[in-house]
Amino acid sequence: MLFLCTGNYYRSRFSEQWFNHLSSERGLAVRANSRALGLDEDPYFSYPTIAVRTLEKLESLGLEPDPARLPLQVVEEELASAALVVAIKEAEHRQRLAAKFPGWEERVRYWHVHDLDGATPEEALGELEVLVGELVDEMADGSA
Repeated sequence: MLFLCTGNYYRSRFSEQWFNHLSSERGLAVRANSRALGLDEDPYFSYPTIAVRTLEKLESLGLEPDPARLPLQVVEEELASAALVVAIKEAEHRQRLAAKFPGWEERVRYWHVHDLDGATPEEALGELEVLVGELVDEMADGSA
């Protein structure tokens, strides 16, 4: 399981940690990772380890988040080894996938969760909380 977003700092990192928590609670063997599609686009494009709002949201859900890892750029081997790849926002990520990994843009599941340009952190993280929960339910039912 792999979650993709632009910077691997905010939305995908929340999705990864929330998914792993819910998957563990449900007794599923599936674990998620998350990666960026845009870290390599600008040599000055860098983030701290994880967004403060992501940490706060995870803590509000009773999790002890792992803030230590830096954002990571996805490589094709990670796409190929994932049973399922979810890109957090189709409008941001389909074109990046097509440009960097031709053919992969048709092989991932797309969600439509806005970044800060279209939603507050509360809105985006709340939407991801629900979507990740639904995905775990699908996997537990065998329909994903």
